[in-house]
Amino acid sequence: ADFTVALAAPKLCHIFPPASEFIGELSVADIGIPTAVIDAVESTLELITPEECARLLKPRAADTHKGTYGRVLIIAGAPGMAGAGALAARGSLRGGSGLVTVGTPDSVSGIIASLVVEAMVRPHASDGDGRLALAAKVGLLALAESADVIAVGPGIGTSEETQQLVREIVVESPVPVVLDADGLNAFAGNPEALREIGPPCILTPHPGELARLLSMSTAEVQADRLAAVRLLAARSGSIVVLKGYRSLVCEPGGGVAINPTGNPGMATGGSGDVLTGLLAALIGQGLEPFCGARLGAFLHGEAGDIAAERVGEISLIASDIIEALPDAFSSLELGPRGGAA
Repeated sequence: ADFTVALAAPKLCHIFPPASEFIGELSVADIGIPTAVIDAVESTLELITPEECARLLKPRAADTHKGTYGRVLIIAGAPGMAGAGALAARGSLRGGSGLVTVGTPDSVSGIIASLVVEAMVRPHASDGDGRLALAAKVGLLALAESADVIAVGPGIGTSEETQQLVREIVVESPVPVVLDADGLNAFAGNPEALREIGPPCILTPHPGELARLLSMSTAEVQADRLAAVRLLAARSGSIVVLKGYRSLVCEPGGGVAINPTGNPGMATGGSGDVLTGLLAALIGQGLEPFCGARLGAFLHGEAGDIAAERVGEISLIASDIIEALPDAFSSLELGPRGGAA
């Protein structure tokens, strides 16, 4: 079809493949069903909308300072993966963070400092392979005490010592945690351990990482993404952002928000690191975690769509997404692509 009309609300077939590939342009028509009736259904599945996201963005007051907009600590990086920490930090800065600190092994701290001049970089003890050592725990938790949110995992590595460090820092964190990449792998097969965290936790797995967390195959995850994301959210007690086409944002009670933004060009190294930093920025600015996760997923995809318009899907890289974030925020302030919200 060139054009499809959904009555009152979009349906699953309009959102998910394979049917979604054949509907053309989708329009939702109001046929007079009262909003109260639709709300009374209490659907556990929603579509994230620009209007919803725009309401979450508040104008900045004149009498504020950098401390007003969140202190983010990013624990990331290892030899050969310093870029992951840098991309997460840049994503957080473009997401509006007032202050960003990167806690990283001393082996790569100079590299990250040179890549992100706006962030503070704090080197910590590394093991024989240059990855964060367990001895870094005290210093990193001290940094977490003065942060509003921490992001853990981008490019951090999977050595036994580093993974133990991740588990202890995440469980003992005094502030909300965004957990990604190798940070997720530290809890493979045991997502229930994340229930020990007091503050909220947001997990951002791709299908392979979610499969490792649940001890299942990636094919099983992809066969029923809705069931998989709900299972992980329930077992971990965390908010889960399952990345991929039509990223899913799920809260522990099973409510799922579907993100409509994004494109295949975003399937590139570093894209997930940018999302991690962006989510940390939004949570650090005081957004309720489920709302922040929904807004972050939408903005990340919107920035990817804007970047694809500029450079094409084939040439798109993670830095393009970062550079498009200002326009993604502006699209919500002005309405999609500059229209009235």
